[in-house]
Amino acid sequence: MQGKILKGIGGFYYVHDGLGRVYECRAKGVFRSRDEKPLVGDDVEFSVTEEEPNVGRIDTLLPRRSELIRPAVANVDQAVILVTAARPAFHPVLLDRFLMWMEQQNVPSLIVVNKTDLDREGKGETIASIYRPAGYTVLSVSARTGEGLEALREHLLGKTTVLAGASGVGKSSVLNALIPGAATETGQLSRKLGRGRHTTRHSEIFFLTEHSFVLDTPGFTSLSVPDADPSELAGLFPEFRESAAHCFFPDCRHIGEPDCAVKRALAEGKIAESRYQSYVQAVQEQSRLRKY
Repeated sequence: MQGKILKGIGGFYYVHDGLGRVYECRAKGVFRSRDEKPLVGDDVEFSVTEEEPNVGRIDTLLPRRSELIRPAVANVDQAVILVTAARPAFHPVLLDRFLMWMEQQNVPSLIVVNKTDLDREGKGETIASIYRPAGYTVLSVSARTGEGLEALREHLLGKTTVLAGASGVGKSSVLNALIPGAATETGQLSRKLGRGRHTTRHSEIFFLTEHSFVLDTPGFTSLSVPDADPSELAGLFPEFRESAAHCFFPDCRHIGEPDCAVKRALAEGKIAESRYQSYVQAVQEQSRLRKY
């Protein structure tokens, strides 16, 4: 039989057969000797026993289309990164770090602004005005009212999607709205800290419809900079690429060099100030790490 690993806990892997049944499986010992580890999202061949029809064994890992490092999952087609137009407050640096990691791993990203029903100041449109010119699709949704969820669902069909974002932005609520009955906790936002509790403790894939899966991941409050030199970091910002090709210096870092086309684009409003500052912060952080 063939299926997809939905989650792995304590040496057990839960495999969906594509027809609605889930099997509790162990992996063959040969994987350990080959230094291979099944990942959530892996497509596998597995076998079941007559004695225990819902229990099986993973026999073969099928070839992976892709493999993410953070989170460690396989066969992801796209990332949906949630932010919020209300609480917790929007932090562009954190969103930019998510986007950088996905760009480095060649995973297309879709930005979803949740809690639009609480948006009294037009923050959702402000966020969209920063990221749409950078080449990203931005959708607005409300898990509470259902606004925008059908448009989001259309983007998920036929794909395996990783759902990511900081704690408290409503990943579990959006997932429950898309897939009623999904076994996820919806944590209450911490009033004292103004951020959410980590309600998802492990990566888990949920079956949406045929050939469509959604992967929920633990919430994040911070992310490190991807390991890359400054020229590679600039390439993780799509809106920099065209301008960077016209810089006077081929190895321009786009910070202190003269005749920098990226800084010209910034001055002309073609690059958002917050995006540029995220890039500068990433370069500085990577430089400090490389000194040590």
